Amino acid sequence: MDDDLTALGAIIEQDRGSLPFALIHGEALVTCAVWALGEAGVTPVDLGTEWAGVVDAEEPFVLHDSLCPMTPAEFIASCVRLAVERDRVVVGVLPGADGAEVVASPVVLPASVVRAIEEPPAADFEALVTWLRRDFEVVTVPAPATARRVRSVADVAELEALTRPTRA
Repeated sequence: MDDDLTALGAIIEQDRGSLPFALIHGEALVTCAVWALGEAGVTPVDLGTEWAGVVDAEEPFVLHDSLCPMTPAEFIASCVRLAVERDRVVVGVLPGADGAEVVASPVVLPASVVRAIEEPPAADFEALVTWLRRDFEVVTVPAPATARRVRSVADVAELEALTRPTRA
């Protein structure tokens, strides 16, 4: 990310069972997601962080799904830049089986949206984006295939075959 652009973010792992701890390239999915967030220049916050503290930071807020572990850091950073430039919610999406867009990761809230909401965003990305669309403009950005969400151990094996380790 640009040196002068900052953002806070969280890796979402709750309500996802044990799958965030499955291994891809020898690392837990959640670990790969944390690395991508950090490499994108996003400062991670603990899920126990008070929402008021996030609001007071006056920075964009990135939600990155632990079940989208191989989302490239460059893609996350580009979504943050776009959210700041347009002052809009930015959501990474992939094509669905029926051609409709499927929410992937990340979901980036510009600082203006962070200020406008009273509580931390929901962990269910589909429901979150539906809720955000009621009150805010949402820009969708086609995510790379490697940003896809895994839903099973078999999906993890398929994603591992399509990607390289995030760290050597």
